[in-house]
Amino acid sequence: MRSLFNGDLPKLVMFDLDGTLVDSVPDLAFAVDDAFRSVGLPEVGEANVRLWVGNGAEALIRRALAYVSAEAGAAFFEQVFSGFLSAYSHCLADKSKLYPGVFETLEALSKLNIPMAVVTNKPIAFTLPMLSELKLSHFFAEVLGGDSLERKKPDPMPLETIMSRFSLQPEHVLMVGDSSNDITAAKSAGCSVVAVSYGYNHGESIYEAGADKVVSSLKELLRTDSFSS
Repeated sequence: MRSLFNGDLPKLVMFDLDGTLVDSVPDLAFAVDDAFRSVGLPEVGEANVRLWVGNGAEALIRRALAYVSAEAGAAFFEQVFSGFLSAYSHCLADKSKLYPGVFETLEALSKLNIPMAVVTNKPIAFTLPMLSELKLSHFFAEVLGGDSLERKKPDPMPLETIMSRFSLQPEHVLMVGDSSNDITAAKSAGCSVVAVSYGYNHGESIYEAGADKVVSSLKELLRTDSFSS
């Protein structure tokens, strides 16, 4: 990480949530399938949901309905979307788990007094309870969901908003995410960006997406750059 900041540490690290800190697909898939069953549609399954995560709840449901049929999307969206929101609100962290190395990395950054924020496309009504249930809330000084502002990633607005709140210039800020949305937003905002290889990214390789660095675990940042001052 120091290599991205001329030997220094960043003054702020922003993290994506789904696919970066948390593998949330098992619970998302359960809620999608529950909503589909409630209107008599076939389940789409966890493997497909992994390909559709990353642009918010509405986009997830539209992709799932389109997978079933174009007619289903037109006829069932409102009912299925409402059912999904209800189901997911009751299973946010039933099967969702932190990826290996996440907690240790957040602890290390916290001990270095580096401020951290979450910038996700997940609705804020789901984001805050999930962070609480997974015992992550105390690490983050700021949290923005996909519906917190007028625009969400890949637009740079959420990242620029967080930087403004900390009165920081982008050259001192790092974004960490798992998808092209995170990379595009970071590049547009002028931030350095590290991508994780284990996330979702719509089923596409993250290595070709233009990140400054790709890691297979957040702990690689700790080992590679030795956060000690």
